[in-house]
Amino acid sequence: MAGFSIPAAEHSTIIAWGRSREKDAFEYLLQQFPCTPISVVSDSYDIFNACRQIWGGDLKDKVMRRNKDSVLVIRPDSGDPVKTAIEVLRILEEVFGSTPNSLGYKTLPAYIRLFLGDAINLGSIEEILIALKKEHWSTENLAFGCGGALLQKLNRDTLNCSYKCSYVEQNGKGLDVYKQPVTDPAKVSKKGRLILRRNPDGIIETVEEGKGNPEEDLLVAVFENGIVLQDYTLDKVRENAKLHPAC
Repeated sequence: MAGFSIPAAEHSTIIAWGRSREKDAFEYLLQQFPCTPISVVSDSYDIFNACRQIWGGDLKDKVMRRNKDSVLVIRPDSGDPVKTAIEVLRILEEVFGSTPNSLGYKTLPAYIRLFLGDAINLGSIEEILIALKKEHWSTENLAFGCGGALLQKLNRDTLNCSYKCSYVEQNGKGLDVYKQPVTDPAKVSKKGRLILRRNPDGIIETVEEGKGNPEEDLLVAVFENGIVLQDYTLDKVRENAKLHPAC
């Protein structure tokens, strides 16, 4: 086949539960996909606590009941990829154990693995593999994910731009949500209802947590609840993209 994937959580599916319910989000995913491999991003707040306390503590029994056909794939997604990978492996070995393969390199139990997809390129892959060998870890413990960085580095990170979920409503009650990875403060996302406005100095800024004046909001709804509300032509997009002199 041309491509293959598995059920995979991303940050909005975790933070939508709220920071205090990260364990509940993880547990729900295990329950929803009991018989297939599943990848769960686990660095929304603290990847090391998630591995030690949640996966390796609160949910340890549920994780251990899985097998190679329903493997839990933990995904760190921030921080130094080499240091983070080695530390996560060390924590998982501490709580789940490891066994040597035929070449003497350590492997985690078949029901748990890692997926590395942040800051991955040909250079960092080599650095990670060298570190794994030095620490006597088998490469079968992890998989790599990499897209455009294999060809070029002109992407969302060039402009430090990324879209994240900031607000959800559950049973009619609003909840400000955000990610705050301990391994990378630069990846903290904005929280709550947002508006984009031009301040008195003419500078465009984002106002968080529902504190902005909706009448000042420069943004308009384009897509909502499955309905396209605005259909822009390419010429209009180019016109809108022109920077204001004050910027």
